[in-house]
Amino acid sequence: MSLDELRTLLARHARPDWTTAIDGVLVSKVDRPDPPAPAMSGMVLAVIAQGSKRLALGDRVYAYGPGQYLVASVDLPVTGQFTQADPEQPALGFGLTLEPSAVAELLLRAGPGDMTQVGGGVPSGIAVSEAPAALLDAVVRLLRLLDEPRDRAVLAPLVKREILWRVITGEQGATVRQLGLADSGLSHISRAVRWIREHYAEPFRVEDVARRSGMSVSAFYRNFQAVTAMSPIQFQKQIRLQEARLLLATHPNDVTGVGQRVGYDNPSQFSREYRRQFGAPPSRDAARLRSTVGTPVGVLP
Repeated sequence: MSLDELRTLLARHARPDWTTAIDGVLVSKVDRPDPPAPAMSGMVLAVIAQGSKRLALGDRVYAYGPGQYLVASVDLPVTGQFTQADPEQPALGFGLTLEPSAVAELLLRAGPGDMTQVGGGVPSGIAVSEAPAALLDAVVRLLRLLDEPRDRAVLAPLVKREILWRVITGEQGATVRQLGLADSGLSHISRAVRWIREHYAEPFRVEDVARRSGMSVSAFYRNFQAVTAMSPIQFQKQIRLQEARLLLATHPNDVTGVGQRVGYDNPSQFSREYRRQFGAPPSRDAARLRSTVGTPVGVLP
C-alpha cells in the first residue's frame, strides 16, 4: 500500500528540476528511457516507486527498480541509464541528500546494541537493497508534508531523521554509518576523492594522496578500489572527461582548449579517450550534449 501512495505523491509533486519545498528532498519523474549518461552520484538515498534504472561505477553495475533503494555514500563518477520509463508509466523516484553531520548525530544517540555489527573492510561507495516497509512508510509520510505547509517546518526534520535511522540500522547501514565516523576508512577515501576532484587537472602521485588521506599506500589503494571500483588515476580520468563534456556544451568550437583546461597536453590523447568514454569525438558529442543541457541525471529516480 505504501508503494501505491508513494507513486501518487511522487507523480503529483514532480518538478522539471527535481527539487521540492523540503530541503534535501528530491522527486524525479522521467517518461522515456535515455542513453547512458555520465554524472556525479552525490551522497544520496534514492528510492524507486516505478520504473527502473541501471548505474555503472567502474566495472560494477547496479540495477534497481520498484520497492528498492540505493545509497551512495561518496560523490562518485557514474554512468546512469533509465531502462524502464514511458509516458504511460514514467519512472518515479524519491531522493534524500545524506549529510555526514546528521549521521554522526544519530550514531551518538544510538545505544551500544542498536546496530548490527558487520565485518571489517571498507564498503563500496554504492549499494542497493530491498526497501523495508518501515522505510517506505517514513518516505510516504515525509512526502505527505509537501501538501501540509503548516506542519512541514516542524515535522519534516523529524521524519528525515527517521528515514536516516531506518537506513543506518538496515541492510546497508554499514555503508551509511561510515559517513558519520570521522576516522572511518570511508572518511579517509572521501577526503582523497574530494582532493582529486578539486585538483583533477593536475598530475599527482598516489603516494602523496595516500599521505594526505592518512593511510599507507597499500591500504589507500586497496580501500580506494573498494569504494570507487577504480584506481585513483582512473578516477581522475573520469572526472577530467566529465568536466570536459560540460565545458564543451558552452565551448563546442574549442576542443583543444577544453582538453588543456582539464589536464590533457596531448589533443590526440584527449580526443581518443573522450571518444572511448562517450562514444563520439568531442566536437560531435558537444552538439549532441547541448540539446540535453539542464536534464537532471545521477542516481535517481
